[in-house]
Amino acid sequence: MAKEPDFLTVAEVAERMRVSKMTVYRLVHSGELEAVRVGRSFRVSEQALSDYLEKSFYQAG
Repeated sequence: MAKEPDFLTVAEVAERMRVSKMTVYRLVHSGELEAVRVGRSFRVSEQALSDYLEKSFYQAG
């Protein structure tokens, strides 16, 4: 049986990324960060956050 995804709140995502909640909301609304709407709030899966960070990694030099 497949493990169900773990979901994070916008505040938890912001804390992990060390950015403001507003930055997370902008990423969600722009479609850059995949999220699920639950009522009036958003939830971001651990996998979606991981995917976003992987594709956003900047190679310096």
